[in-house]
Amino acid sequence: MKAAVIGIGSNSVRCLLAETGEDGFTCLWRDREGTRLFAGLDERGNLSRESMDKTVAAVARMASEVRHQRAEKLGVFATSAARDAANGEEFIRAVAEAAETEPQILPGNEEAELSFLGASAAVKDERCGVVDIGGGSTEFAIGTREGIEASFSCQMGAVRLYQKLRIDRKEDMIPVQRAAGEILKEHLGAFDGIEIPKTWVGTGGTFTTLAAMARGVSWTDRTNMHGTEIARWEIQEIGEKLAEMSLEERKQLPGLQPGRADIVVHGICILLGVMDQLKITKIIVSEWGNLDGYIRKFYC
Repeated sequence: MKAAVIGIGSNSVRCLLAETGEDGFTCLWRDREGTRLFAGLDERGNLSRESMDKTVAAVARMASEVRHQRAEKLGVFATSAARDAANGEEFIRAVAEAAETEPQILPGNEEAELSFLGASAAVKDERCGVVDIGGGSTEFAIGTREGIEASFSCQMGAVRLYQKLRIDRKEDMIPVQRAAGEILKEHLGAFDGIEIPKTWVGTGGTFTTLAAMARGVSWTDRTNMHGTEIARWEIQEIGEKLAEMSLEERKQLPGLQPGRADIVVHGICILLGVMDQLKITKIIVSEWGNLDGYIRKFYC
């Protein structure tokens, strides 16, 4: 069966079309469009008309494409920005009309579970932790392919911290890392009584950027990024290099997606704060995430 899912994140809209079966699924088509939905939240917590329209248009285009490719099932979900928005119901109604199906606003812990189901496949049957750094939130989960032991979501994301804390040089990274560590620390009760695994997998644009830069390849070369293992010292080094560069200089780097150039250092700071708090020395990059987890959970 052909099945598809569209995920409306705080920074982008993504789509996955797959051929599914009892033994898993095969990816047929992926797409992504940066829409910065979270950046459209005003001081009253409402999404701007511009950010909603741009996001809804991306959903409509992707839904039309997967139906053109004869998808029999289509799921749509939204994450942090939609969870936060005071006018979230209005936004979801517009998405439903564009997609011609009823979307779901995922609670944070469910988003974390889907990220785990997708990303953990990068280490096969090994017990591991998964961290998914998004635009508005960051999700955490620990478990195995047999089951998830704990999962939660934190109100910290690359776009969210970009709006709060400025980074113009490498010294400015320190308070952002510290803020991320403190936010995570407030949620670590969810891991009480659970052994923190040695193996950690990362999913999201922060991780694919780091993998591309560590390997010296283009950010579009997905096969070279998946499974890349990056040490904390490498992450710090890449972050400091980017922090000292102007926005235009960053956009010229082949390993960095231009639309992520302004927020990438904030995403790296979140990761560094997380690694310090959980005493993680290295992390494995996965190209698979919550879209893959959704297909695995609902259609396989």
